[in-house]
This record gives sequence, structure tokens and C-alpha cells, in this order.
Amino acid sequence: MSRIIRHLDQWRLGRTDLENHVIDELLGGRLDRRSFLRHGSRVGLSLAVMAAALKTTGLDPIGRAMAQTGKPGGTARIALIAPSGRIDPVTVADQYGLLVLQQVGDFLVLDGPDLVLKPMLATEWSPNDDGTVWTFKLRDDAKFHDGRTMTADDVVASIDRLADPANGSNALSAFKGVLSKGGAKKVDDHTVEFHLDAPNGNFPYYVSSDNYNAIILPADYSGDFETKMNATGPFILEKYTPKVGASFVRNPDYWGGAPLLDRVELSFYADQQPQVLALLGGQVDIVQQVTVQGSQSLFDNPAVEIIRLASNAHREIHMKCQSGPFADKRVRQAMALTLDRPRLVQGLFRGMAEVGNDSPFAPIFPSTDKTVEQRAKDIEKAKQLMGEAGTSGFDVTFTTMQIQELPALASLIKNAAAEIGINVTLKIEDSGAYYGDAVPGKSDWLDSEFGMTDYGHRGVPNVFLAAPLKSDGTWNAANFQNADYDKLASDYVAALDLDAQKEVAGKIQRLLLDETPIIYPYFYDYLTAASPNMKNVQPTAMGQIFLQTASVG
Repeated sequence: MSRIIRHLDQWRLGRTDLENHVIDELLGGRLDRRSFLRHGSRVGLSLAVMAAALKTTGLDPIGRAMAQTGKPGGTARIALIAPSGRIDPVTVADQYGLLVLQQVGDFLVLDGPDLVLKPMLATEWSPNDDGTVWTFKLRDDAKFHDGRTMTADDVVASIDRLADPANGSNALSAFKGVLSKGGAKKVDDHTVEFHLDAPNGNFPYYVSSDNYNAIILPADYSGDFETKMNATGPFILEKYTPKVGASFVRNPDYWGGAPLLDRVELSFYADQQPQVLALLGGQVDIVQQVTVQGSQSLFDNPAVEIIRLASNAHREIHMKCQSGPFADKRVRQAMALTLDRPRLVQGLFRGMAEVGNDSPFAPIFPSTDKTVEQRAKDIEKAKQLMGEAGTSGFDVTFTTMQIQELPALASLIKNAAAEIGINVTLKIEDSGAYYGDAVPGKSDWLDSEFGMTDYGHRGVPNVFLAAPLKSDGTWNAANFQNADYDKLASDYVAALDLDAQKEVAGKIQRLLLDETPIIYPYFYDYLTAASPNMKNVQPTAMGQIFLQTASVG
């Protein structure tokens, strides 16, 4: 043990204050194992250093990644909803398209199911003293499918492409106000610096698998992804047919070792029920995501394995704040008070979800202030607020998508609203019509005065705090404009340590409970269904399915 301590002390010499602060927090008992791994990986502590630090406290060291233990060969057949638009890394906006991207592409950093960042195309990363510049070291053995070696030029071009507003990038929801075009700079062939717009303590998550658009492409990428899909990932495109599916073959030159599987086949479906039937009938091996609603036959079925991951994935019910019937915050508060959240969790998810409290701070986030009082159903109070706002009710259209449990939740919202005199007409569309071009004026999602969308899991809440809530947020469907909130959100993003994040988080949670631009009814567990003969399948709560070590058993 003394040798481990000496080694740790030697490593700490010359390291940044932030890196040493994370270790001090562990040694002082202020971080548990999980929080230490998350925050240590965020600031670039290596797995070896984190393991040494854990050993000094008597905690278990870091577990090893899955090894390739299955037999080679075979095909993984995956069912998923048809992507809503073209498969282009710059513009893909849903978890179905991201699954296609992820089979052929890699990220700089991997945010796995344990929420700990791990090296992928980047081998290490670290910030400067104030978190305004982050330096990433790159692998020297990653090759694109056309045989070219990946270098810093490819990384700079890929991230610049996503940060450029002229490209209509979906990743602007993450990068806006964080990283501008030109902020990625080559230092040498295997080193890139990211010069940020403002201090950011969680920047590695922005170039991780959390930012599903951020696979690294060749510098000369010309927008022809559906025909070539040239990237660095474990599988190579064989065929892609829009609205039908895609097939891929093993990449024998993959930097992480050739996958065991010969092939991966993706089949696109219009909704969940036929996917369930295909799994039960043996036509597919994996369903990317299942929900309790519509797939009850899979649960408690010995012929199916349900892979359950705790997550912060959620639904956001937005209400326009600047005009229309929800312009008065008391009406928004009243609507939020009509929902029986524990009942929603039980009825829609069989308890496999956490109650939401009308902010994006899910219980899973270490920075969430759990002392904030939980909002609960209170029809009497809701009616009182409606009266104070000068209304006894009104007619409104509620717009959402025909996916997963959203139609069922929409019906429950309609019934709940009726208890306080709000007459809701439901408008339920396919995802393509709902998202539109995903810009104001061309999107039912962003233009509806009362609507609901889905947000996938993230390792940190930064995107949730910015895109739908900041005054200039890319996805601000609620048209929420609040200078105090904007300042708090920026303060949270800039905070480099957990204590500072927790302090700001509590202020944000209380402000959003008062303003209620968005209702967050719950944060649901991410569920993937698979045949028991599939081994080492590694889904994430983002919707990715990593198959590098998967096999057919």
C-alpha cells in the first residue's frame, strides 16, 4: 500500500489543481467510488491513476472492460424505428439515426453505461487552469475504412463542421456558446486543442458518445455519408436502404481489434409492436429500445433478456412562455400540478423510472440538489392558480409524436388538464412531421404552443440546461426568456468542481419550479431487449449499441 501511495504522490507533482482536487475529494471521503470515477475521467485522470487512488481508500479498483470471449462469426440482427431523416453525421437528430452512425464511426471519448468517460480515438485529455482550453492526445493507429490513417486534421475538420452554424448541424444544441468554428486547433498530427467560448468543466462529454453527431470523419468529407459511410468504426457499410434498413460487415483493421461478429443488420420499423413480434418470432436478435407500453409480452419472458440501464432520458412538456394561454406562469404551474407523477411511473414504466421535478436535474446526476421540495399533484391549488391568473380554462392543441409511450402519456395529460378546465385536442404525428427541419418556423415541435418531445440520456446536464431553456437555446420550444436563468446556467457549465455545481444546481431547480416553462414528469430507465443467445451486447442509455465484443452464443 505504501508503494501505491508513493506512486500516487509522484504522479500528483506537476498536475493541475483540478486533477489534484478530485483526488483530494476522494481521499477526504466527499466522493464515493462512482462519483470519483465520473469526475476523475472528466478531467483526464487515467484509469491507472484512478485505480491507485481507489486502492488507497480501500475501495474496489476499476473493473476491466469486456473481453472478446465468444466464438467468432455470426450476425447480429437489430430492430429499430426508421430514422426520421437522412443519415448524415452533421444533421442526424434522433436515436435511430445515431445507431447507424455508431456502427461505422468512433468518438474521441466513450461515455459508457457506467457514466465514466473512457478513451476511444483520444487516449488522454486535460484542461488548462480555468477550463477554457482542453488538450486531447489522439491514437496513432486508427484508420478510416478507405485505409487512410486518422490524424488531427480529421478531428479539427470534423468538429469544425459540427460547430459551423452554416451547416445546419444538430450538434449546435451542444456546441452553441461552448465551442465555435475555428476553436479546434491542430497542435501536431496527434494533438488537438479546443479553445472554448467560455470556461467549461465538462467539455470532454461534448466530444464523447454523448454528442452522437461527433463521430470523426475524414477532413475531406463531402456529405455523401449514406453511400459511403467512411469512418473509423468496427463495422463497414455493405448496404443502406432508406426506410428499410442497413447491413454492415466486420472491419478487419479496426484499431480496437476486429469484432467477433461477421455482420450487423439493422431493420427499420414504423413502431414498436412489430419489433416485439419480430424478436419473439426469431426474425431479429435485439430491439434497440423497448418501453413497457406496447411490449408487455417481453417482460418476465425467459426467451428474452431485458437490459436495464438507469438514465436521465426524459420527456419534456413545453408551454410557450411569451404568448398564448401559458404566458402567465401561474397557468404553467397549474398544469404541472395536475400530474400524478408516481402513478405515471408505475403505470407507464412498471416502476422503472424516477419521478421528475420540473427541471433537467435527474436523480442520477451527482450535482442534483435533492433537498428541493418535490412537486406533487394538487388540483385545488391548480384551480386557485388558474383563478389568480384570471382564467377558468381554455382550448389548446397538444402536439407530440407517435413513438413509444408518448401517445399514452399525451392522453393522460389531456385527462389531467380537463380537471382544471383546459380542453386539450391531441395532435399526434410521425417523428418526421413532428421534428420538421428542427428550426423555428419549420417544425411542429418548436412551433407548437403546448407539446412534448423526447430527450435522450446524457452524461452531464449541460445540453439539457442550454438547448431547451437558455434564451438563445437551439431547441427552446417554450420560448423561455429569463436572464437570471441564463446566468445560472452559464455558472453551472463553468463550474470545475462538484461542490460549485451542486450550489448552482439548487438555484436552477428552484427557479424552474417557479417559472415552469417545461414539465419534466419522469426520468426513465433505458431498456433494450435481446435474445439470450446474444452475448456481450453493450447498449447505452443514449441509444447506441456497442458490438465490438458481441458474439452469437
